[in-house]
Amino acid sequence: MTSPDFTHYLVIDLEATCCDMHSFPRDEMEIIEIGAVLVDAVTLAPAREFQTFVRPVLHPRLTEFCTGLTSITQADVDAAPRFPSAVARLKEFVRGTNARFCSWGRYDKNQLERDAHRHHAQLPLSSTHLNLKERFSQQLGEARAYGVGQALRRVGIRFEGTQHRAIDDARNIARLLPYALGRASPRQQAAPLPPRPGPAR
Repeated sequence: MTSPDFTHYLVIDLEATCCDMHSFPRDEMEIIEIGAVLVDAVTLAPAREFQTFVRPVLHPRLTEFCTGLTSITQADVDAAPRFPSAVARLKEFVRGTNARFCSWGRYDKNQLERDAHRHHAQLPLSSTHLNLKERFSQQLGEARAYGVGQALRRVGIRFEGTQHRAIDDARNIARLLPYALGRASPRQQAAPLPPRPGPAR
């Protein structure tokens, strides 16, 4: 197998402010969590992870819909850095690597660029973006666009963690990377995972 001309894939997922009553327009959505998994480009094994909450400025109070959807609390974002500082932390995370930025669909790329423009911040991301959602469907030879959960089920993998949390979504997208890149066949069902132990309470 030929080695790629970059060292890692940087799988990023985001959560953002949202509402269900149209209390603010979509272009005023702001990132409230960044999750990232750095994956070795040759082995496709996760190398390390990054997670930070982000404090919104346009709509600093999260809606009940947003907290219910994401499980991110008002206290989480109130104690978080604002976007420029969060991006600076992400820059430190990828320092020393030549990583190709990828995400499930184009939303994450567009939202990062929107927030960067709003805050006059420079993103520490590669200029080329790999849309894993598109690549996954291309590998299947299908026109259908799969959500992350649907794609996992398609290859026989169970979602791990909490849905609509950026770090957990990024981890699960990283597990789909071999299928999206054609390095594993979607027709080969993954081995079933053992039962997850109950919460330690």
